[in-house]
Amino acid sequence: MQDTDQTRARRLVAGETDSDDHGVESSLRPRFLREYIGQTRATDNLGVFMQAARRRGEPLDHLLLCGPPGLGKTTLAMVVANEMGVDIKSTAGPVIEKSGDLAAILTNLQERDVLFIDEIHRLSPAIEEILYPAMEDFQLDIVIGQGPSARSIKLDLPRFTLIGATTRAGLITAPLRGRFGINLHLDFYTPEHLQEIVRRSARILDTPIDSAGAAEIARRARGTPRIANRLLRRVRDIAEVIYDGRITATVASEALDRLEVDKFGLDEVDRKLLLTIIEKFDGGPVGLGTISAAINEEKDAIEEIYEPYLIQIGFLNRTPRGRIVTSAAYAHLGVEPRRRLETVQSPLFGES
Repeated sequence: MQDTDQTRARRLVAGETDSDDHGVESSLRPRFLREYIGQTRATDNLGVFMQAARRRGEPLDHLLLCGPPGLGKTTLAMVVANEMGVDIKSTAGPVIEKSGDLAAILTNLQERDVLFIDEIHRLSPAIEEILYPAMEDFQLDIVIGQGPSARSIKLDLPRFTLIGATTRAGLITAPLRGRFGINLHLDFYTPEHLQEIVRRSARILDTPIDSAGAAEIARRARGTPRIANRLLRRVRDIAEVIYDGRITATVASEALDRLEVDKFGLDEVDRKLLLTIIEKFDGGPVGLGTISAAINEEKDAIEEIYEPYLIQIGFLNRTPRGRIVTSAAYAHLGVEPRRRLETVQSPLFGES
């Protein structure tokens, strides 16, 4: 997994947040629902649920946010806390290793506070067992002592809202999933919404940009706001040093070409993956392990970082026999498909 994390950090079009970008990224986040762009179906319903909870003076029901990285799950959790007028405590599934860690977090919450757990699918089964009564009954079961003298006591917890975020909803256990009253799935953004996000971020960064320049960045942002903001910052750097500081369609296009991000948002690693399947394996099908060895990338990185978007835009298919490059990818890369040899069925000897 270490190689996977290094891969994410070095990619300009990765969905994860680099530590260097954290401060800037936080300043670009919307704070209230009216500022949140895109995901209209999810945010409209969420707005109704929050309004109902506020009228009743209750905490919002537990909320599960699913979707690829960079689509705004953490931002939406912060928006919920701001809209409800409460504090938010943030942690991540891998960080909570012991039951005492979770107990310390839960007992420090105030009435109606939000507890945000990122990568909630990575909670251990023992931690999940403690979380169940906390979510349902707002009680914490604690075992004191060991052996025959051990006894269990229940501590009352303030009524709180748990917001879980995951990029791999299929890995969440059914008992945990069933305890979330609200389940929202975030999809990749449309170019129009991304263009609006780019223009909003440019205003915050005090960077002059026209509609065509914003559209060019949005088109290459892989449907992800975090990538759009990252590309905007890099294009801004190039525009200030090489051009007059204003981002136009020409400036954005030349800057992104310089960064080797093509019109579909593919970078060098994406193209390497597709071309390897085409040139070495006749376009597939080829197994994940073979691809991993051929391009010297971890299987987790290929599955979690590269494949989802390539499949989303129709450049790669995942079949029971392996990965197959589509005709759309051939056309985009300017590669002629090789003519496959037809297998001839012989009545005497079988296939020839």
